[in-house]
Amino acid sequence: MTVIVLVVATLAFRLSGAVFGLARFAAWRVSAAHGLACMLVMTASAHFVPSDVTFMPNHADLVAMVPPFVPFPALVVYLTGVLELAGAVGLVIPATRRAAGVCLAALFVLMLPANIHSALAGVAFAGEAASPLWQRIPEQVLYIGVALWAAGVMGTRAGRTAPASGAFPAR
Repeated sequence: MTVIVLVVATLAFRLSGAVFGLARFAAWRVSAAHGLACMLVMTASAHFVPSDVTFMPNHADLVAMVPPFVPFPALVVYLTGVLELAGAVGLVIPATRRAAGVCLAALFVLMLPANIHSALAGVAFAGEAASPLWQRIPEQVLYIGVALWAAGVMGTRAGRTAPASGAFPAR
């Protein structure tokens, strides 16, 4: 579901730039930053949902994903939710987009052990069976790549970094 939100939101932002002439979304990179921000708001919300809510992932589901070697799992889940929300805000502000993308990529790397543990231990998520490891790792790599690309850290021409607007300056 998260990949779908990322793709649909990114396409919607980019189409709003192309069809309605919204200059802010004239570049794919900026549209992807906003799409990732939408996905993060959705995923971060689960970090704060009470365990008696069962129609969507909740705090208890996420705590169950945390590997046993991580201390204070409930606190870590709240903290990662706050970091995801902060990253989402940072992605939509051009001046902070680069830092937000780099920090989110690091966060996605740090959260990978929870995804691995959850898949290998068969931890159910929102009442559904655990998704397999072969799905989780590529998905996490996708999020890392989108965060870095949207931030202008990778995928730029001739080693230049993209400015926060997503467009390259004229020469």
